[in-house]
Amino acid sequence: MKNIKHKILVGSAISIALLSGQLANAHNSEYSPSASKRPIMIEYNEAGKTNEDHLYLEEILGERALADVQSWNERSLKRLTSDPRYAKMESDTLAILNSKDKIAYISYRNGEAHNFWQDSDHVRGIWRKTTLDSYLSDNSDWETILDIDALAKAENKNWVYKGNGCLAPDNELCMISLSDGGKDANVQREYNARTKSWVENGFITPESKGGTSWLDKDTQIIGIDFGDGSLTDSGYPMIVKLWKRGQSIADAQEFMRGDPSDVGLFASSMLRADNSREILVTRARTFYESDVYWAPRDNLHNAVKIPIPAKSNLGREFKGQILLSLNEDWRGYKSGDLVSFSFDDFMNNRIIKAVNLVYSPDEKSSINSYGITKSKLLMSISRDVKSAAYAFDWDGITWTSSQLNFPANGTVSIGATNDKEDIAFINSESFLKPSTLWIYDSGTGEQAKAKALPDWFDSDAMSADQYFATSKDGTQIPYFVVRKKGLKMDGTNPTLLYGYGGFEISLNPSYSAARGKLWLENGGIYVLANIRGGGEYGPKWHQAGLKTNRQIIYDDFISVAENLIKKKLTSPKHLGIEGGSNGGLLMGVMFTQRPDLFNAVICAVPLLDMLRYDKLLAGASWVGEYGSPSIPEERAFLETISPYHNIDSKTDYPEVFFVTSTKDDRVHPAHARKTAKRFEDQGHDFLYYENIDGGHSAAANLKETAKRLSLQHVYLMQKLKDGQ
Repeated sequence: MKNIKHKILVGSAISIALLSGQLANAHNSEYSPSASKRPIMIEYNEAGKTNEDHLYLEEILGERALADVQSWNERSLKRLTSDPRYAKMESDTLAILNSKDKIAYISYRNGEAHNFWQDSDHVRGIWRKTTLDSYLSDNSDWETILDIDALAKAENKNWVYKGNGCLAPDNELCMISLSDGGKDANVQREYNARTKSWVENGFITPESKGGTSWLDKDTQIIGIDFGDGSLTDSGYPMIVKLWKRGQSIADAQEFMRGDPSDVGLFASSMLRADNSREILVTRARTFYESDVYWAPRDNLHNAVKIPIPAKSNLGREFKGQILLSLNEDWRGYKSGDLVSFSFDDFMNNRIIKAVNLVYSPDEKSSINSYGITKSKLLMSISRDVKSAAYAFDWDGITWTSSQLNFPANGTVSIGATNDKEDIAFINSESFLKPSTLWIYDSGTGEQAKAKALPDWFDSDAMSADQYFATSKDGTQIPYFVVRKKGLKMDGTNPTLLYGYGGFEISLNPSYSAARGKLWLENGGIYVLANIRGGGEYGPKWHQAGLKTNRQIIYDDFISVAENLIKKKLTSPKHLGIEGGSNGGLLMGVMFTQRPDLFNAVICAVPLLDMLRYDKLLAGASWVGEYGSPSIPEERAFLETISPYHNIDSKTDYPEVFFVTSTKDDRVHPAHARKTAKRFEDQGHDFLYYENIDGGHSAAANLKETAKRLSLQHVYLMQKLKDGQ
């Protein structure tokens, strides 16, 4: 786990997983959303009409709402699946997704490689393991630990595997997270990974957001939905308890409680070098401001607040130093720095004495991620969005570092690490170079190629270049262009521009076989915009676009689009855009503010009603990002950007393709539904696809993913290549 602080992310099309300490060890009935127990309050005026249009679409399983969804789905699917290109695209995508040549990414435990695997024979997937030598061989001999397809069939449930949290160091007892249809809310059940069986009378939770963390083999720290009054307004746990084996959840010992206005209260146990554990509780007051407490095992009710800044992320311990990522200036160090301090000194003295600098990025750099091994702290550091890996060490006085030898000009990610082992796995990739997984021995410094993806498209015939656009305030905005070599710059090239711009999520160069096969090989150009709101240049890049300053994010994206047109790489008739979740909001702002720039818009699992977003599912947790509709100044700004409220019957909009999921319990499908309905009311063209399952990824398995990707690419071809 890289951060103890829990951030409940809106998510993105490229980064779907909910970051949660209870799920930190994860491998990569009728629906009633557990994210909010509050009923939808629909007010009617004297004429019997709603005071706000389309509120019936917020009733997730409402008969009238689903009738609209079914009608839109049928119309859109009829057009897109009847296109001659659809069948081949779906076949090609399934071949990629089900390929045996995929890299089996692992977690490394006690000399064993653990992996979660999906293919055509394992649609829901299997959790499996093998030895390190077997994993590194060409023909790994895998042993199945848990078969999710067999489990779903036996229990007649639409189980989607969400990961496992095992009790280190032996990792025999595990809490398995299972989601019904892909929702964030999940059930956790105790499983014995050695005997491959469910533990009789073991720990089991009801469906809920939140989860559990092991304290010892007979004790869990638990924060879930305990019933009325136990969740925050954001729908996350407000209470944490100590839960003993054989004890009912109702009888578990409560030891800390937050406030309904908090985002949530999240507890975890920190494993020390001597295998002892300390209890840490994060009270997320807002999405970006938290208080972190240490709860002494012998005095749980007298938790001690750790004196660190509210805008920081407390990490893991390395050689007695606990790591702290700063998102604000503190004690002479600046926002974006990684520092450390002695956790033993804090426990003994209740204060932080010495603070030590691990790494300080400059204006062009940022920390992507880090992982801890027995001998080294491994870190991915980005400069102008391209990254490299470094090994850091602590000698008891100071931190030192050296760069590791991995491919340049792409993305280097720290993969599986374990603070009990020297073996680590590091991944490298770029737009045109398939992912390569390297094994690295942090004790000896030796490295070797472990696994590599095959070339799924003709990347030798393509180029990937970085450019900069000048935003409205003069800021230079980086973006990447991936295309076939020799394309004429005559403004006719079908071009897809992707963006996100929020929650400090960085968009890095990445290899996508599906994108290459479905789009690049068919003459499409792919553009990735690194706009503000993301984390490409650290916390300041993100914080520049918070709340009422958010328009700069949209100005950045517009500047990239205009730069592409100015270069005659494309033109509005051939330019399409795509974004999901917070990126879906970006798409909504684009088609309302600059409909003249685009001819296609893929608006996936989006936020679009920004005057009610905080009342829907997990929306209240994102007030720190967007601002609050209940604060007049912030509401006034939200009114200017809220796509749902800025649709004009007299404006000529591009045909928008809305994509969402009925079982998305993070971003309410009503955002897409209501905006589609307003389009329909005003006579604007649109397509719509709402998958029943899938959660925030809008796909619960590989077959559904292939369908969604094929639908989207047929749409792009029709709009940007055919000129519809």
